[in-house]
Amino acid sequence: MNKKNKAKIKNNKELLCNYVQKVSENVRIEDGSQVIEKILINVYFREGISTKELAKNNLLPTPVVAAIKREFIKLGLLVQDRGVRLTIKGRCFIENDLGFKGVNKELYIRLISEPWKEHEEIIELKEELNEIFINRPQADVTIDQSKCTVDTSIKRALLALKNSVLIGKKILCVGDDDLVSIAIGFLLKKLFSNIQYSRTIILVMDIDQRVLSYIEALSEKENLPIKCEHIDFRKPISNKFRGIFDCFFTDPPYTLQGMNLFISRGVEALKRENGIPIFLSYANKSPDFEFDMQKCFLNMGLTVSEVFTTFNSYESAGIIGSTGQMIILKTTSRTKSSINSSYEGMIYTGEFKITVRYYKCKECNKIIEVGNSKKVKTIEELKEKGCSNCNGKIFKIIEKVKN
Repeated sequence: MNKKNKAKIKNNKELLCNYVQKVSENVRIEDGSQVIEKILINVYFREGISTKELAKNNLLPTPVVAAIKREFIKLGLLVQDRGVRLTIKGRCFIENDLGFKGVNKELYIRLISEPWKEHEEIIELKEELNEIFINRPQADVTIDQSKCTVDTSIKRALLALKNSVLIGKKILCVGDDDLVSIAIGFLLKKLFSNIQYSRTIILVMDIDQRVLSYIEALSEKENLPIKCEHIDFRKPISNKFRGIFDCFFTDPPYTLQGMNLFISRGVEALKRENGIPIFLSYANKSPDFEFDMQKCFLNMGLTVSEVFTTFNSYESAGIIGSTGQMIILKTTSRTKSSINSSYEGMIYTGEFKITVRYYKCKECNKIIEVGNSKKVKTIEELKEKGCSNCNGKIFKIIEKVKN
């Protein structure tokens, strides 16, 4: 991260403390300072909005919103004049410090109002991303990678917008073989006439260098605000990444241990505030498994805000039935990582269920063993390398053995 970006973050934090945090301290609501910030943004997009409507939009009692409004009036950011309106000072704060300068207001309102509608801009976005997704690195099933569709990645990006953690925010991707960071970057390019106006910062952490290299090359080519870090989540994240992010996305390994580890590392990186969203993509599991999942959430002081059972679609992902759920978690005053030190245990499905598959080469009939414990780990790897005897590329499975 360059010095210019660091200076921007520092200045932004100072102003947020002077305005949003000061109101939060005076009104003392438990929902978190991002709700107070959202009230300002509501006024920005709907000048003259009533206090009652602001309360409804933010799921707060009207007297609480009235108290927040009074505090902003004292600070010179709002006025009461045929509804609630911004002052010049308030508008400058939202545009220059919260990052809304240059945003396409009409598109923003349409996407917020109807995020799942096939807007013209979203159709264009899918067309732009289609080739990028086709050419991404092949899924490595040994680390539980499953490629989500272009539509799913865009829907995840829209969740950030819908939950007010897109514009001017710091977004973390805890693993990103699904290229959510790229979808977010391209969405920002639709929302801003000039991407240089965007104050959003996206960081991708992943163990797969192929994925990181692909994202870095695209980010440079498309001028996207994405940085990458090669990280093994078995180790705690660096102090420089702790307590600074406004949300994170993760599609972790499909084991309880893997899920718990990935969420724990993401939690380490989040700001210490109530109500910060975590976007967890996960396979639909049995009631007993989901009961254990929810115990993990409670242990980390997280609450389940929303569940979309068929939100995610995947390409050729038989292990999870080609669909998965999106679980939106929220932080509380009790939120903490459940794994603070290095983790030495197993986290991937293949480590728990050791499976060896036997394939026959259709050219020479050679039998080849494929599995985590074998020289060739996956059928994809076998097809890429070819038969060691004749270099054939077509294989037929003849047996599967589970240990």
